[in-house]
Amino acid sequence: MFSGFDFDVIVRSAPYLFREGMTFTLTLTAMAMTGGIFFGTLLAMMRLSNHAMLSVPAAAYVNLMRSVPLVLVIFWFYFLVPYIGAWVIGSKVPIQVGPFWSCVVTFTMFESAYYAEIMRAGIQSVSRGQAWAGYALGLTYRQTMASIVLPQAFRNMLPVLLTQTIILFQDTSLVYVISVTDFLGAAAKIAQRDGRLVEMYLFVAIVYFVISFSLSLLVRRLQNRIAIVR
Repeated sequence: MFSGFDFDVIVRSAPYLFREGMTFTLTLTAMAMTGGIFFGTLLAMMRLSNHAMLSVPAAAYVNLMRSVPLVLVIFWFYFLVPYIGAWVIGSKVPIQVGPFWSCVVTFTMFESAYYAEIMRAGIQSVSRGQAWAGYALGLTYRQTMASIVLPQAFRNMLPVLLTQTIILFQDTSLVYVISVTDFLGAAAKIAQRDGRLVEMYLFVAIVYFVISFSLSLLVRRLQNRIAIVR
């Protein structure tokens, strides 16, 4: 079955794949996760606001991002961000964003919609009585959310947040549509150059499976540990 399988091309290409491709993939995942959770938390608080000027735009943004394919959003941001940036700074010439920062903006804005729904569920899972207790102690709304509600919401939703991050890690492979050299893109270049598509794509699939499955096991252990503490 593996008589024509070239293991040597994998050994030769592994340093390049992990140095260039996987570094980009992990960097994009970390930055998009950080930005997505930050903006997602803001969106969640806006959606839970009693003011329509905050809740309606936040709900519209979340529903829009969750209703369109990620590939389409990648194209949108890749071609529109330079013009949006030029409009913001008042320049007549599109700014040079570059593929990396275009990917960071795209995944941050897209994932923030999903993190927002997770955080909204986490905030709603905290008993309202705890918020009222904070108000009774003289805390403001901001202090109550920062000191009482959000820490518990993060704790409740941590396994789900990490699961969404695993999905984000897998979705970063879609940046190949704008010719960015992530882990999959690096493997595709080698596969086309050496004519070893089966070897390279199989290796990529195994690496993604090992990383994603290992992280899933860690999330499951974390979930069980949190459940025991409760």
